[in-house]
Amino acid sequence: MCLAICFSLFNVKTFAQTKDVDSIERLLQKSSNSKDYDYNSRFLFAKQAEQLSNKLNIDSLKLKSNIEIANLYKEKGAFQLFLNANNDNIKQAERAGDSVSIALLYHDTANYYFRRSTDSAYNYFYKAEKIYRALKDNYNTASTLLGIAIIQKNEKDFIGSEVTSVEGITLLDSLPDTQNIIRKKAFLFNNLGIVFDELQQYDDAIDYHNKSLQLKRRLNGDNSHTISNSLNNLALTYKNSGAYNIALEYYEDILSDATLKSQRPQIYALVLDNYAHTLYLNEEEEQLPQLYLEALKICDSIGATYNSIIINQHLAEFYNGRDQKDSAKYYAHKAKDISEQYHNDDLLKSLLLLSEIEVDSVAVNYYKDYIRLSDSLHKSERSVRNKFARIRYETKEIELKNEKITKERLLFMLISVVLLITSFLIIVIVSQRNKNKALEFKQRQQKANEEIYNLMLSQQDKIEEARTLEKRRISEELHDGVLGRLFGTRLSLDSLNASKTDEAIETRSNYIEELKTIELEIRKVSHDLNMDFVSHSGYIDIIKALLEKQSLAYNLECALKYEDNINWDDISNRIKIHFYRIIQEALQNSYKHSKADRVNIDFYRTDNDICLDITDNGIGFDISKSRKGIGLKNMSSRVHEIHGVLVLKSDKNGGTKISIKTPIFN
Repeated sequence: MCLAICFSLFNVKTFAQTKDVDSIERLLQKSSNSKDYDYNSRFLFAKQAEQLSNKLNIDSLKLKSNIEIANLYKEKGAFQLFLNANNDNIKQAERAGDSVSIALLYHDTANYYFRRSTDSAYNYFYKAEKIYRALKDNYNTASTLLGIAIIQKNEKDFIGSEVTSVEGITLLDSLPDTQNIIRKKAFLFNNLGIVFDELQQYDDAIDYHNKSLQLKRRLNGDNSHTISNSLNNLALTYKNSGAYNIALEYYEDILSDATLKSQRPQIYALVLDNYAHTLYLNEEEEQLPQLYLEALKICDSIGATYNSIIINQHLAEFYNGRDQKDSAKYYAHKAKDISEQYHNDDLLKSLLLLSEIEVDSVAVNYYKDYIRLSDSLHKSERSVRNKFARIRYETKEIELKNEKITKERLLFMLISVVLLITSFLIIVIVSQRNKNKALEFKQRQQKANEEIYNLMLSQQDKIEEARTLEKRRISEELHDGVLGRLFGTRLSLDSLNASKTDEAIETRSNYIEELKTIELEIRKVSHDLNMDFVSHSGYIDIIKALLEKQSLAYNLECALKYEDNINWDDISNRIKIHFYRIIQEALQNSYKHSKADRVNIDFYRTDNDICLDITDNGIGFDISKSRKGIGLKNMSSRVHEIHGVLVLKSDKNGGTKISIKTPIFN
């Protein structure tokens, strides 16, 4: 009944926990559903999931809830809260040993740093890539490689970016073509197109851009934005390669989208500027500088300051070509002023442009600035590439150190376990040896005691034998010597009885009677000496001696009772030895455990059995609860050896009685 209730309670608890887990999963699904719920509701769902996860204390659900909260911080633009939450989540995932979550969090952190810190972004991408590679997760490995390849491209490590992109594409080629895989491959091909464009390998660049474009067109849903990006990149490559007419066709195709200006004004301004610049390079200036100015106006209206740099440069180039120096200087200086905030290639181009527009020493100074900046940027690019190599090296070094530490810890654990087991075995062996020695000593002691007892019995027999022989000798001396001489004297007196005087007769008669009396007394002494009055009483004497000795040692009052009809000569020494030892052990137990002050020992016989009862007036014990000590075990063993039966009776404060019955002949 109790088992059924416990099982039922267990099922109820398990059902309730499963229900809570399902609730958490539903809350997390709602928190990621931006179509049906607003941000505040979704954040509330994530916090409820977190609270319920903490209540259940399930690490995986707590981590999942915290990751969702961090993502919502990022979505809201609370980047510091996102970063703090992500760092806490990484520590939690590391404690739990959740490699998948660690890699995901590294990837998210890398995306956060992507536009803020190149070094940090590269570092976290690289860490995530190592974990995904170890997990044999080709898709996510390729995804992290895409991030690394873009960073390498942005830092002008074009060869590194090419290698990384190709490796990512190779990994994705091993997977079935799902929508996500097609999208990642398209982005990797797009990055390769940009890389080869920068390397001025335009045919390869066009090939990769076309591959990217083909893949994007296979994607489901509205992909007009990403397709426009690829078309712009393809047109830019044609423009850079000098195929202006083809570039113009692509730009016109992009600009034909009536929604582009309203929905993506920044991209519209960028494409419009590229279109205008291609017209300028193709010497079609009818729509210039109006197209440039329109693109610049859009950038100013939406605050796209960075994109306005290249438009100002194109305007300066346009006016300088028309020899309108003031306008050319105005836009060139404007481009330089804005690009100084970023200190990159745009500033380099602005300085070179100013060195071409300005004259004399001013132009020379700008050209010197251009050379210094160019050298600085080249050093910076080399430094970044070296830094990337150092990050890879340090990460590898850390991995090797961690691997070494893991091996050392494993070896330490193995050595500790071996030492622990060895110590345990040594303790067991030593303990067993000590037990064996103690047992061996006890056995030797028992054997010695038995030998002593046998010697006692043997000595007692010899004493009794000596007594008997001595009594017999005295009897014989009295009978054969003294009595013989007295008998002779009596005969002599009888012969003297020939004297007939009354006085002599009376005197002799008195002597003769006296001699007869002496003869009778001597004969009686001789007869009594020849009688073995202590026959068969040797074993009882030994028991009496034991009781007398133990009474003094234990301060016990011992009473011995025995029946005279027991012939101890008929009883084997083995039985007598075991009885002796049992009495000895019982007296010791009465003293040590029972706290008794009186013990009764009773020998008696029933049919063919000899019985021994030992009773004390001690405190007793509960036989059902007490464990059998070694003393009682020894008693049982001894009784078993003489084929007897042992009955133990004891009550709390009622004393203890040991009854033994064994066959006389065994």
